[in-house]
Amino acid sequence: MDPVDNREHVTEHSITVAASPAAVYGLIADVSAWPLVFGPTVHVEVLKEHGGEQLLKIWATLEGRVAGWTSRRVLDAEAGTVSFRQVVSAPPIAAMGGEWRVLPGEGGGCRVVLLHDFRAVDDDPSAVELISRAVDDNSRAELGALKAAAELGDAQRFAFEDAVEIDGRAEDVFGFLARAELWAERLPHVEAVDLAESEPAVGEVVQHLDMRTLAADGSRHDTSSVRLCFPERRTLVYKQRKTPVALSGHTGRWTVEPLADGADGGPRSRAVSWHAVMLDPDGVRQVYGRDATTADAAQKVRAALSGNSRATLRHARDFAERLRAAARTGA
Repeated sequence: MDPVDNREHVTEHSITVAASPAAVYGLIADVSAWPLVFGPTVHVEVLKEHGGEQLLKIWATLEGRVAGWTSRRVLDAEAGTVSFRQVVSAPPIAAMGGEWRVLPGEGGGCRVVLLHDFRAVDDDPSAVELISRAVDDNSRAELGALKAAAELGDAQRFAFEDAVEIDGRAEDVFGFLARAELWAERLPHVEAVDLAESEPAVGEVVQHLDMRTLAADGSRHDTSSVRLCFPERRTLVYKQRKTPVALSGHTGRWTVEPLADGADGGPRSRAVSWHAVMLDPDGVRQVYGRDATTADAAQKVRAALSGNSRATLRHARDFAERLRAAARTGA
């Protein structure tokens, strides 16, 4: 390998957190919480896990686009460290790794250090600048988000799901959910949609979805989401980049699975809408009043999100069942 390809660049970022080292380390170790806690992270899947080692597939935003890569992690809870190394990097990154360090601090708090080392493809100066800027922006954002989530505590985060069984093909249900550009025509609570779609080198279909929805009380809400579509698994995951005022984070997942054929021999399926939410205490007070409790806000947020999800599931069910009926009658 040409020596220029081996030039390594190193960065270090840190922050002080008024939360216990154990709580902070737990947030870093639990990758299922990353899309909710960390702004750049869209989705994470654990591919393999053995002891303190994990193999992860990570999707995150990089300079406005979604990049996907595979990373290996080694967790050492006793030392308070999580080291990571990309197994397969996405250009212009040739290699990247680093370490999280959670160090005990004064008053029961801690200091978190985030280290990165990376190489750019061909050590191209413009690529180095791009990666350096992205690492700096993402590291600052991740540390700030980690601090906020840890100091707020678990009470601000919750998850729930809604499900419906359908007398129709799973593929038709998933198609309804994936074709979000048609939602303004198909869903009464959606007023406007702007969808941009791309298929990056990682293979999954990436959608950028801007949407205006109408709430039951007549209020309108503008949201912006990144969605990853996995048609072969009939799974769609999303992360809201622009959330309603009362939320600091919102991620979700649509899954559709085939069921055993019905009594008439026709196809059946089950669709599930899953949400994970993190409340913003300042936003909660702004929307629901200064005396609003976390429990009250969580109940109202869940009711609003669940109402929209159930409506979408009902319309997806009706769509698939109409197609099934038409196929049976030859219409």
